[in-house]
Amino acid sequence: MADLLWDDVECFFDPDLMGSLPDVRVPDASVEDWQAILDLVSAKGWKCQYSEGESVLPVPRAEAVLSRPTDAECPVLRVWPTAEVLAIFRFHAADEVGFDVDLRELQGQERLDVFCGFLREIGRRLGKPVLMDPEGDDGYPVIGFDVEADRVVLLADPQVR
Repeated sequence: MADLLWDDVECFFDPDLMGSLPDVRVPDASVEDWQAILDLVSAKGWKCQYSEGESVLPVPRAEAVLSRPTDAECPVLRVWPTAEVLAIFRFHAADEVGFDVDLRELQGQERLDVFCGFLREIGRRLGKPVLMDPEGDDGYPVIGFDVEADRVVLLADPQVR
């Protein structure tokens, strides 16, 4: 059974309403959590690409990435849980795992199921909530992985059209 039904959450996947790149985050994270994400990507066999600026490099240990000088360019890890869905992790800080998804890629029940599965995998691996906020509006999550419920749930009331 699907965590969420497209008809119930479609408004939260509207790029005009949410911004095309909503912020997905795991608050209260650590270097160990970042490493668990890197290990999960490898264990699941998800296609990925790590880069620093224009240079594509092998995926390093999280500790090495997060100990880079603060004025260094922010490293990026692109992860494709499926060929059609891309998540872009940005290593801004050790205390919050953050990534973007493109809502234009997440239209319909099938893609929603892929996205929910991705959030569930991350949340289960870390034992922490994974929250999606409207683009640039951190702190107001609309959906997220709930550790207690062990599924992705609504965290805000859908917009009535």
